[in-house]
Amino acid sequence: MKLSIVIPAYNEEDGIGPTLNTIPTKELQDAGYEVEKLVVDNASTDRTSEVARQHGARVVYQPKRGYGNAYKFGIQHATGDIIATGDADMTYPFDALPAILAKMKIDDLEFVNGERLSELRPGVMHRSHVFGNRVLSVIMFVLFRTPFTDSQSGMWVFDRSIWEQLDVRHGGMPFSQEIKIEAFAKGYRCAEVPIEYRKRVGDVKLSLHDAWLNISELFKKRLVLEKARAADTEG
Repeated sequence: MKLSIVIPAYNEEDGIGPTLNTIPTKELQDAGYEVEKLVVDNASTDRTSEVARQHGARVVYQPKRGYGNAYKFGIQHATGDIIATGDADMTYPFDALPAILAKMKIDDLEFVNGERLSELRPGVMHRSHVFGNRVLSVIMFVLFRTPFTDSQSGMWVFDRSIWEQLDVRHGGMPFSQEIKIEAFAKGYRCAEVPIEYRKRVGDVKLSLHDAWLNISELFKKRLVLEKARAADTEG
């Protein structure tokens, strides 16, 4: 089996090297996985790509800015049977991948979300962001009855084969919640595991605008799915 670790990066020259160093390549290889480290340079203006290559990553360039645009491009170019994701700023525990992959195999899962909030250490995430994450997760549960309690987590591990069946449209931050909704709505075997979220290297890039955008996109997604179900019923 081949594992592709897809990491979007925009001006992350300080964080991308240490982030790639946390990937437990030897442990993953010992568990039977060929490892591909794929960094998506989302039109950085610093040395992100250069540093990523120095740390053993393959770099692809996506000039169209946006979190979702970077991920769609990266997943398209990934060559692994399994995709794992996370940010380029040291926040996500790539060292947890062997345990997550083992759980996927034992429980026959197709999509796993890394849940940050239940074990969140004080000061790692701003209180307003914690509150916003919880509100968004509640709204997502009410609208879609998903099994995910952390709708905005950027760490997911999923079977590459399901990607072509997911109708994930957004090019920005709502991509994160949309891929979870799609995986669950399409009937794939989903679960969530607690992960240790860590202090960010570099500046925080989220804003209040992102929160309102995510809320509006949740309601839009509900309408899209309802229309699709109605069309299936009529057909």
